[in-house]
Amino acid sequence: MDEKVKIKEEIPEYITLEEALTLNKNQVKENYKEYINSVFVSMLSMLQFDKLFVRAKGVSVWDSEGNEYYDFLGGYGALNLGHNPDEVIEAVEKVKDMPNLLQASIGNLPGVLAHNLARVTPGNLKRSFFCNSGAEAVEGALKLAKIASGKKKIVYCENSFHGKSMGALSVTGRRKYQKYFEPLVPETVAVPFGDEKALEEALKEKDVAAFIVEPIQGEGGVIVPPEGYLRKARELCTKYEAYLIVDEIQTGFGRTGKMFACEHEEVVPDIMTLAKSLGGGVMPIGAYITTDEIWQKAYGTMEKALLHTSTFGGNTYACAAAIASIQAIIEKKLSEAAKEKGEYFLGRLKELKEKHPKLIKDVRGKGLLIGIEFNQPEGGLLDKLSGGAISKLSSEYIGSLIAAELQNKHRIITAYTLNNPNVIRLEPPLIVTKEQIDKVVDALDEILTRNSSFLGITVSGAKTVLGSLFKRQ
Repeated sequence: MDEKVKIKEEIPEYITLEEALTLNKNQVKENYKEYINSVFVSMLSMLQFDKLFVRAKGVSVWDSEGNEYYDFLGGYGALNLGHNPDEVIEAVEKVKDMPNLLQASIGNLPGVLAHNLARVTPGNLKRSFFCNSGAEAVEGALKLAKIASGKKKIVYCENSFHGKSMGALSVTGRRKYQKYFEPLVPETVAVPFGDEKALEEALKEKDVAAFIVEPIQGEGGVIVPPEGYLRKARELCTKYEAYLIVDEIQTGFGRTGKMFACEHEEVVPDIMTLAKSLGGGVMPIGAYITTDEIWQKAYGTMEKALLHTSTFGGNTYACAAAIASIQAIIEKKLSEAAKEKGEYFLGRLKELKEKHPKLIKDVRGKGLLIGIEFNQPEGGLLDKLSGGAISKLSSEYIGSLIAAELQNKHRIITAYTLNNPNVIRLEPPLIVTKEQIDKVVDALDEILTRNSSFLGITVSGAKTVLGSLFKRQ
């Protein structure tokens, strides 16, 4: 048999886009399980998170059965404008006939986007580099700091999250994500978040290229540092000749009540990383922005100008979406909206904490980046009878169990933070209404009242998970 014919016969029948849009829930799960990540499918199924969502607009998404859900996860901060914002979709539509990728030329839209970013970011930040994600933005920022400074060492914070590619992972402060990929990028040093003295100790030899920090640790459990910490970090980096990289990937574009979270302390970083809502929740795009001085040191010669590039970075569709996204966030005054609604949301949640002090340990955040941390349960008779399974489940999955109750009983989408599973995050689109916020608070109140103990939450929310744990023991 002819080799080409043989190969063709062995290739399974492909699925067209039209056919893909008609697949049912079980077919979707089977494809994902078979060809992407079967364990992830099992994890979602255990908590009944395996809904098939088929439509989205604003704060709402609808499943294949026509049920409406409020999305209070918001794409981990990528949906500041909500799902499928008209102005961003229209912007992409306007450029559909333009070349999207044409490397041997200078594109119009990347220059416009960089111009606009220079206007909306703080201080003298001017030159942008465009890529496709937050992790890529961090990679570029780390390389920029090293080449411009001529130094190798990077200082980062414990409990931080900057991404899972190799460079970004090397400055992500959780061993769970790092340990399987060692050796990581060398000469990275972790310091406690919010600890000025520890930071100064790490910087004092003047051998550090950069200190990278989140203004608020999102995946760390929505941890807000002590007031003045970021300003002190700026002073220390200047004193000890290290660049300050502020990671605004999750906190940027109005999320915390300012256009960028570092503006709460009037801090101007040397390098800022951006992504998520930069693309309006429609197109993937990341960026870093830096000063002209730093960029010239790094890439300001013919020899070095193209040392760091990205094939899809600055493509026409993504830049159009980003230009429209920034314009919409400013014109709709979403920073101010996030401040007002965030204060309202935090106030209502703190009232809930007072009502359920045994269950809620803390409520914290800024603007519409909010975390609810739950207390750890004390061991009891059932915990002993279960071989410690109750405590294990509660310590590792309590955020997931409450998120499951919110989604399955109240049709509200949330999730726990990656570095602290006892915290569920609340990051709704900045266009959220107070009525929608009230619904979430009332749903949480109902869940915590009905399950007045951790045992109640555990049993009602995770019978399947418990069964799975017992099978493994």
